[in-house]
Amino acid sequence: MTTLKTRTLGKSGIEVTEVGMGLWAAGGDAWGPTDDQAVLDAIEFALETGVNFFDTADVYGSGHSEELLGQAMRGRRDRFIVASKIGWQNFDSERGQTAYTSVDKLIAGVESNLRRLQTDYIDVMQSHISYREATMEVFLEGFNRLQQQGKIRAYGVSTSDFEYLQHFNHDGHCSTLQIDYSVLNRTPEEEILPYCQQHQIGVIVRGALAMGILTGKFTAETQFGAGDFRQNWQDDPQQHAIFMDDLAKVERLRSLVEGRSLAQFAVQFVLAHPAVSTVIPGAKTRQQIRETVEAGTLPPLTPDELARIAEITEPGGGRKIWPA
Repeated sequence: MTTLKTRTLGKSGIEVTEVGMGLWAAGGDAWGPTDDQAVLDAIEFALETGVNFFDTADVYGSGHSEELLGQAMRGRRDRFIVASKIGWQNFDSERGQTAYTSVDKLIAGVESNLRRLQTDYIDVMQSHISYREATMEVFLEGFNRLQQQGKIRAYGVSTSDFEYLQHFNHDGHCSTLQIDYSVLNRTPEEEILPYCQQHQIGVIVRGALAMGILTGKFTAETQFGAGDFRQNWQDDPQQHAIFMDDLAKVERLRSLVEGRSLAQFAVQFVLAHPAVSTVIPGAKTRQQIRETVEAGTLPPLTPDELARIAEITEPGGGRKIWPA
């Protein structure tokens, strides 16, 4: 078993491995075709390599991601630190409103998360609604009640909106933030990450590989499969411009990737920030798990390497690419 370092997940006190596993891609075809057995094998391999942190959501494959994780956990719940999310499932796009308009509805929704995961508690429950809206207080009250009942150990929010994060933490009880952060999108460094350090909010990083861009396998000619949302990067002019700019930066970053893969370099960059508790690269196969887990065992980036990176991607700068 690989010896992975752990970090404390904010004020929750929960110890999580620096590298976890994101299960969005595992839920369905939004990232291209998936195979359930391959996903279960990848989860098993993640456990074998020392990973203890797994992130999912009710909306990933309309609950299928949670169901697969629940299947994998059966009979050994204690080996998993589970984070899930709620908010986007059955979202009313016409009204711009989540389905969870009351505390009772929210609690019923989390009960559904628990059933799919085949567990009686979730370690970290997160609001998946990424902006402040009228039901925010419902989420806060509901999460507090669920925490008192022992059905969740800690709670947080998934957002890149600094004002919303501050409102969500108005009583100081928000334990975690999940956010898009990478060497290509350094915007959280300006305000959000320092705030999290100050308020003991554990940072869960998604998007460390920039939806695959930082694996180095994409080119200007790359076409994505049917149903893969990343085809927007080719079809939408605005997204295409960001994609091309990011590819150009990746080519410049390649010169810094000595003795490791580009993906490992990208994971190490995120882990270099002291606010970060864990990074959750998406994975559907054993090879993807192996590569990112090994990043957590390599020597950290040096101050000189970080300075050279800053010459290519400006600290606090960059842009996220939808839907990160």
